[in-house]
Amino acid sequence: MSQWRKSSYSNDTGGACVETLHTADGRIAIRDSKSRARGACLVPPSAWTAFTTALAGYEGVQPLRNR
Repeated sequence: MSQWRKSSYSNDTGGACVETLHTADGRIAIRDSKSRARGACLVPPSAWTAFTTALAGYEGVQPLRNR
């Protein structure tokens, strides 16, 4: 079973935190680590790749890896 992964930019002081999980059917679940009970957003791999690629264009943001 997959495990939730917290962003490497997160810290323990309550900053903006995102967690991701690769589901068994190949989608990526994304949730706010401070509001886990609110659920997660599920996206297909193509949407996750487009999102992380777009983020890589911003100064100071490193691309996120799919695995």
